[in-house]
Amino acid sequence: MNRTTSTRLIAACAVLASAACATSPAATPNPSPTPSTTVSAGNRVNDANIAALVLAANNADVAYAHIALAKAQDPRVKQFAETMINDHSAVNKAATDLVTRLGITPADNTASLDLRDKAEEIRDQLREQDGKDFDRAYLRNEIKYHEDVLEMVDKVLIPSAMNGDLRNLLTNVRPAFAAHLEHAKQLQKAVR
Repeated sequence: MNRTTSTRLIAACAVLASAACATSPAATPNPSPTPSTTVSAGNRVNDANIAALVLAANNADVAYAHIALAKAQDPRVKQFAETMINDHSAVNKAATDLVTRLGITPADNTASLDLRDKAEEIRDQLREQDGKDFDRAYLRNEIKYHEDVLEMVDKVLIPSAMNGDLRNLLTNVRPAFAAHLEHAKQLQKAVR
């Protein structure tokens, strides 16, 4: 695995740690719980909880991207979705390999369970959109999602990670999350 793929895998782990997957306006998915409402800096998580969050978040974004592949109208949105599938799937594999090597069993917590529940709601809402409305809703969701992931990584996951390898993974993947966010923002401006 090359350094870029490794970095993308780490980024996907951070995405998994996010407890938010949201969009805004009425005809689009409702915002999910943000990191501050599900896991706060005062409510630390352990490494097993972090692993569960990372897996849940990555799985959520991969699921959104699969819907985008089927429903997006703009080819740039479909390409972005393919990138999300590839990057987040790679991160899932890297995270799974790391926690297996470390002997950490992912342990669900309120945040990871809330993330799964909200992700299901968002998937249902995205499925109701079509054409350009879908493209806009998907991109809004991706922007909010990655903003919330970055917040959770910075304020909760990295500070809470006890294992150095896990902390390094989260730290190293952060730039990929930021790149995903910027890419989604650029697409949002282009796709009208």
